Amino acid sequence: MSQKTIAPRRARLYVTRVDPWSVTKAAFLLSLTVAVVLVVAVALLWLVFFVTGVFGTLSRTVDEVIGSGSATFNLMDLIGFTQVVGLAILIASVEVVLVTLLASLFASMYNTSVGLTGGIEVVLSDDV
Repeated sequence: MSQKTIAPRRARLYVTRVDPWSVTKAAFLLSLTVAVVLVVAVALLWLVFFVTGVFGTLSRTVDEVIGSGSATFNLMDLIGFTQVVGLAILIASVEVVLVTLLASLFASMYNTSVGLTGGIEVVLSDDV
């Protein structure tokens, strides 16, 4: 008795419409996650630079290059923790808005272009 090998079933499907609202929600959540990671990474990197003394070394180097006798250059006045994290939050907020808007715009553009292109072909396979 021989066993029959069954070939996997395959189905060719076309994505002819993408719901813009679903794409907007997914893009918002993903971009919000990226924004949180960005802010946390910037804060941790700033703390590492602060603890290792990078900012103090840069301040002394700039002081030596400028060579002003009485005034000293303090890098921490320019790039303090609150300024850096505040800028990171601002950039992350802009990123969330832009990614969400662009994702919904691209979903609408995809729906419009499907009439010309026929959509994206997806091959689904049932591996037995």
